[in-house]
Order: sequence, then C-alpha cells, then structure tokens
Amino acid sequence: MAPRSRKQLADKLRQRGCTDEVAAEVLDRMEEVGLIDDAAYAGMLVRSQQASRGLARGALRQELRRKGVDDEIARAQLDEIDEESERERARALADKKLRSMHGLDATVQTRRLAGMLARKGYSPSVAWSVIREAIADAPEHQPD
Repeated sequence: MAPRSRKQLADKLRQRGCTDEVAAEVLDRMEEVGLIDDAAYAGMLVRSQQASRGLARGALRQELRRKGVDDEIARAQLDEIDEESERERARALADKKLRSMHGLDATVQTRRLAGMLARKGYSPSVAWSVIREAIADAPEHQPD
C-alpha cells in the first residue's frame, strides 16, 4: 500500500462505512505503533515531488494541503527547503524548457517560462530573475 496521510486514511475508512469513532480509534492505534506518521509522509512527499516534478514551496504547500497534512507539519517540512537549491532547480527547469523553444521570440519564451514556473509554485521574484538569466545566457540571444 502506498503511504497515506492520516486524513486520507480517515476518508477511506469513512468511504467503506466505518463510523468516525471507530475510525479515530483505529487511526490512533496505527499512529501509536508507527504505521501513520504525517511528518514522515510530508517529508517523503516533498522530496519526491521536488525531484520528480520540480515543484517549489507554493505548489508543495497546496499538494500537502490537498493530501490532508496538517498546516503546522507542512510548514515545518517546507521550511527545510533551501532557497538556493530551489532557485537552482528553477534555473534547471527554465534551461530545459528553453531548449525546446529555440527560434521563438524572447517575449514568447518569457511568457511560457513564467507560466511554467508559476504552475510549479515558484515565487514571482525567483521566476523572473531565473527567466532573465536563462534567456540572457541562451546561445540564440548572444551577440555574434
């Protein structure tokens, strides 16, 4: 079974006709013996989504909330994300996307890169600085 948050398991038990009282007892017991650990689940989810999808804090916060992770636990996990590594990830994503947009006008490239980084949860300040750098460093925008 794939890892799940306490809320996801509670929802699944409710779907299967379990009363809230029984579900709470079962989930409490599972938590006592270490089968449910929302902090570990949140940490695993953050690391995997950063690595596989390149998500930043904003999108990760939404993903954790959607999975039912407590805001305090989510905040603790998101605070562990290094700003510089997040910026480097944004730059790598921008460089990769830029390679597929060879020949397009710089304004079109800028718009597409901004949209992609925004959807992945990067802050506007990080997105715009990374986009400026990536476009300026792109071979097609270098003076001959």
